[in-house]
Amino acid sequence: MSGMHPTAVVAPEARVAPDAVIGPYCVVGPQVELGPGVVLRSHVVVDGRTTLGAGVTVFPFASLGTVTQDLKHDGKVGRVEIGAGTTLREYVTVNQPTFEDGLTRIGERCHIMAYSHVAHDCRLGDGVILANAATLAGHVVIEDEAIVGGLVGIHQFVRVGRQSFTGGCSKIVQDLPPFFLADGNPLAVRGINAVGLNRRGHDAAARGRLKEAYKILYLRGLNTSDAVGEIERSLGADAPEIAELLAFVRAAKRGITPGPA
Repeated sequence: MSGMHPTAVVAPEARVAPDAVIGPYCVVGPQVELGPGVVLRSHVVVDGRTTLGAGVTVFPFASLGTVTQDLKHDGKVGRVEIGAGTTLREYVTVNQPTFEDGLTRIGERCHIMAYSHVAHDCRLGDGVILANAATLAGHVVIEDEAIVGGLVGIHQFVRVGRQSFTGGCSKIVQDLPPFFLADGNPLAVRGINAVGLNRRGHDAAARGRLKEAYKILYLRGLNTSDAVGEIERSLGADAPEIAELLAFVRAAKRGITPGPA
């Protein structure tokens, strides 16, 4: 394999695409699979039952597929999957699931910035961005194209909705609905993610419906159940973004992130 630096340590059992590049001082374990065009720049550790999809790029000192920090871990090796086109910057850590039948997954075209931590059993959708030192506890779900700011901490079992945006240095302890922007400590939903929605092709009518839904959910003093009913009555559930928002709120097991005080 011409793309492997002589100082790299790659287990003979590892499945490595012929055009993958493995830089100086990388370590690749025996159950690892590296897809076409994968680049490990240098000093990268990939271990466990870990699969890197086509075109994944990993920067120095990242550690992928290593044993979970969960003390319930029974010593068996679970799966880690990282989707095609994803970039993982310096010192990123991605852990195995706690149990053998679990899965830690990062989707396609994600951008995981330096020092971010993706703990056991987390599931990240496609196009997710974690800014520097974002920290995910176990079983966190982040849906497609959500953006999580730097130094954000996310509590176990929290769900972060699609195309939402969270400002830096926040703490997420309840589910954050899709399409909304949240900031502050304590965290509060401040409005719709207007810039992100515009960039992703939501037209003015869709943004207007979401803005009205935000007002009903957060600014009228209604409890969540009553607000959901009012959104459905006044805006209907035919528009896809409203239907998605309502389904997310109804499914929230930890409650949803509150609005401004």
